[in-house]
Amino acid sequence: MATQSDQVITVDGKDYKLAEMSDAAKAQIANVQFVDEQIQQRQNEWAVADTARLGYTAALKGELLKAGRK
Repeated sequence: MATQSDQVITVDGKDYKLAEMSDAAKAQIANVQFVDEQIQQRQNEWAVADTARLGYTAALKGELLKAGRK
C-alpha cells in the first residue's frame, strides 16, 4: 500500500510529491478530483440520455410507419 510520502501527482508533465505539498495545494487537488468526478457523472448521464433518445426515435419511426399503412 502506498503511503502519502510515496504518492506523486503529475501536473503539466512535472511530478510533485504529495507529502511536500502545502495544504492549499492538497485542497486544490481535492477540488480538481471532485470536478473530474462531476464531469464523468455528467458524461455518463449524457450517454444514457443519448441512448434513450435513439430508442425513442426508432420507436417514433415505427409508429409513423404503422400510421402510414392505415
